[in-house]
Amino acid sequence: MTSNITQRKGIPFWRDERVLQWITQALVLGVVIAVILYLYGNMVASLEALGLPLSLEFLSLQSGFDISQHLIAYSRTSTYLQALSVGFLNTLLVAVLGIIGATVLGVVIGVASLSSNILVNRLARIYTEIFRNIPLLVFLIFWYRGFFLKLPSVQDASEFGPILLSNRGVAIPWGIAGLTFPAYRLILLAGFILAVVSALFLRQRGQRTGRMPFSTLGGLAVFLGVALLGWVLLPAAPLTIDLPALPETGFNILGGKNLTSEFIAVLSGLVLYTAAFIGEVVRAGIQAVSKGQTEAARALGFTGFQTLRLILLPQALRVMIPPLTSQFLNLTKNSSLAVAVGYPDLVQVYGTIINQSGRAVEMTAIMMSVYLSMSLLTSGFMNWYNRRVKLEER
Repeated sequence: MTSNITQRKGIPFWRDERVLQWITQALVLGVVIAVILYLYGNMVASLEALGLPLSLEFLSLQSGFDISQHLIAYSRTSTYLQALSVGFLNTLLVAVLGIIGATVLGVVIGVASLSSNILVNRLARIYTEIFRNIPLLVFLIFWYRGFFLKLPSVQDASEFGPILLSNRGVAIPWGIAGLTFPAYRLILLAGFILAVVSALFLRQRGQRTGRMPFSTLGGLAVFLGVALLGWVLLPAAPLTIDLPALPETGFNILGGKNLTSEFIAVLSGLVLYTAAFIGEVVRAGIQAVSKGQTEAARALGFTGFQTLRLILLPQALRVMIPPLTSQFLNLTKNSSLAVAVGYPDLVQVYGTIINQSGRAVEMTAIMMSVYLSMSLLTSGFMNWYNRRVKLEER
């Protein structure tokens, strides 16, 4: 060992592999930084020559345009920053609901594709092959123009109980907050906390006893029970149910909550499209579990549903989570195609602000940062969950 150390000390630094690697990496990094600084300086000089120096002060200017759907207060007198917030929340709403819906439908499709029933199996495979081989943009445009815009007009809206369906969207019953609603929100928060604690308790109890209960359904039952109890005990109803009604004149449905055709088309389109890919992930994950696990479960008297819930899916999750993460990220980024059907997401607001202000560089940087942050948060959560469920080596 001493001779090796002496020999390495005697090597000139210009012939030492470690030193040469560090020098090479430093040179490459220096070249990359120099190129970035050159491009940045060139961009700044060009923008200053056009009278548009880099700045975010324009975000405080009045927007002057309408946004058809907004989850927060917004009007033409709002600022560009508020308009961006509305677009971001619209994008986030589609992404979150889309991930939930696509996951549920994808699990159903994946399990159905492994069914021994030939009809169920073939229908699942046909569904998967159709949606996997159609470009998403083409499907969204067809889904919006060929289905939702062809629905009856508002005056002839189809009625499904309290729900009205027309080419202006889907009108559903909605609650109007009453005087006791602030107190009811606290009750709902307490119910949510109690539901989480109950679900964790049921899960731990199942792990101790070996009889896994429906912990999620148990937590949901606790939450609904607390919500119902709070509704009954409050002196006045916290919400007044407002039912949608057909107008005698005009083109707008009265009352309720109208979900626009653009929102429904984008959300359902992303769910239907992404579910086909998630179904393949679920199918591959289940098939990756040894057949001996299924045979052992049958020998112990487990039903098919119990085998799937308690044996197959928990083991398949370790294989499924990495590709599921990719599909969740794809759905989040694919939501940017909503602009093709007129849904006021972040991309549409981005384009309108650029047309009015001319701040293409700043707006593009903001939009890239928003999508990057959403993707990193999704990836970070899924990586955490993957570490939590992975099989520890001994």
